[in-house]
Amino acid sequence: MVEGSAGGSKRGRSAGASPVVHQAPARPEAALQRRGVARVRAILDAAEEVLAESGYEAATLKAIGERAGIPTPSVYHYFSDRYQVDAAIIKRHGEALSGVLDGIDSEEFRSIPDLVTLVFDPIVAYFRAHPSCVQLWFSSRDETLNALFKEFDDRVAERLWRLGIDRGLLRVDTPLLVMKLAFKAGGRLFDVAFQQDRNGDEATMTEAKRLVTAYLETYAEKSTAPRGE
Repeated sequence: MVEGSAGGSKRGRSAGASPVVHQAPARPEAALQRRGVARVRAILDAAEEVLAESGYEAATLKAIGERAGIPTPSVYHYFSDRYQVDAAIIKRHGEALSGVLDGIDSEEFRSIPDLVTLVFDPIVAYFRAHPSCVQLWFSSRDETLNALFKEFDDRVAERLWRLGIDRGLLRVDTPLLVMKLAFKAGGRLFDVAFQQDRNGDEATMTEAKRLVTAYLETYAEKSTAPRGE
């Protein structure tokens, strides 16, 4: 009787107990993936340091690997050539720059000069704070990078074009091409400014803003200036 009662009690406790959950060990693939992500980040960070300190020509994969403490063959495992590194860095900066410009939609501005200043000043400040970005933006002539630059320029130009029309600053019939050309002209003068001074020549920046402003004002809503048809 006692034994049977004890046995029944024991079986009851076992049935009501919470099951033991065994955590599966981390998969080797996941660990390798995390390591790969960390190495790619280290390579890109090292590349930015070399670009900022020594310029575009010095930022070879060998130099980047040495700065990152990663053997050159391992660098090639993630990037087949330096242009892939360049492209990854430009994508990183393109996303950051887009974030910098996100705030202009909510800014108060009532004129084309205000709009130009709201766009120019944050971009100039970003370039000055990220010299590695400047080295790639204005030094590299790789076709892949040029395509990335054009994609960024066109995206921002379309955004500003819509904003200018929505705020009543530009005529509603202003072609998108106008803003694309204005943005491209400003970019070319940025190139000149940063070639003259690694922090961007202030006088050239001022003239760039005047040039872009004067061109866009020929398409201003209340402008009487002659414009192309």
